[in-house]
Amino acid sequence: MANTFHLYAGTGTGELPDITRNDKLNDPAYYLPDPGLIDAVNVAINLGQPLLLTGEPGTGKTQLAFHLAHFFGLGSPEIFNAQTTSTARDLFYRYDALAHFQRSQTSDVKLTPENVEQDFITYQGLGKAIKEKQRMVVLIDEIDKAPRDLPNDVLAALENLAFDVPEVRKHYGADAGARPLVILTSNSEKNLPAPFLRRVTYYHIEFPSNERLLEILQRKTEGYTPEQLKPLVAFFDKVRNGRSAKLRKNPATAELIHWVDLLRRLDFDPTGLANDELSDDDRRKLEMSYSVLAKNREDLAQLRKLKP
Repeated sequence: MANTFHLYAGTGTGELPDITRNDKLNDPAYYLPDPGLIDAVNVAINLGQPLLLTGEPGTGKTQLAFHLAHFFGLGSPEIFNAQTTSTARDLFYRYDALAHFQRSQTSDVKLTPENVEQDFITYQGLGKAIKEKQRMVVLIDEIDKAPRDLPNDVLAALENLAFDVPEVRKHYGADAGARPLVILTSNSEKNLPAPFLRRVTYYHIEFPSNERLLEILQRKTEGYTPEQLKPLVAFFDKVRNGRSAKLRKNPATAELIHWVDLLRRLDFDPTGLANDELSDDDRRKLEMSYSVLAKNREDLAQLRKLKP
């Protein structure tokens, strides 16, 4: 196994290396949905409903949109990141009123609606899908962060497949054949409106079993055999479930994948984890890797106390 990790010494000078990335890490072709999620996708598609996903961060909610766009050959998904200040208009387009005003004050040329649309309006999310009248995957991420009315605005937009742009006096609409496949994610930070929940397909992504994690790692990482991956999954399971350390924020699937990729680059030998015979060098590498699993000072300190 070739060592592909580049060291920064902390003193003197140096050059940034060219990093060879593992393209599988974010390749939607290697996404592995569980059987229940596959069923939920099929229900949503056949009913023409949005698919609402919950599950802890890092379990693949957002990545499903990229996977479906790849699977159905629909290009890249259109992404709308919900904010506490998001409005119904934001689902369709952004209008840069300040830039429009500044232009009108500094130019003698009268702007036509077409000029305004081209220079000051950006279509996004549902608006772009409806305007272009073609099948797309639209990801509305973290909808639970949005104001309470926004989820119902999403449903109204999908029922009508139309919206107005009063700034340029235009109306855009699409027929049912161009209905976008909408993926909604929620971290369950607050309850969503009941009328909204009645009109979506819902699925909760559970954290994968160790057997499933092994399958995911075999798809997403390189350099380790399945037998070498097993002690890494077992160690990760001990960390995550508090058998080795009580963490405030448990690492999720995304951290596991990057952690294993890092250990491979460090030329770490996982067999030492299985038989409690880590070399001093591998113990140092393992301690270095905890910065991937921990996301706060307390958890990093807990992991550094471990005796693998």
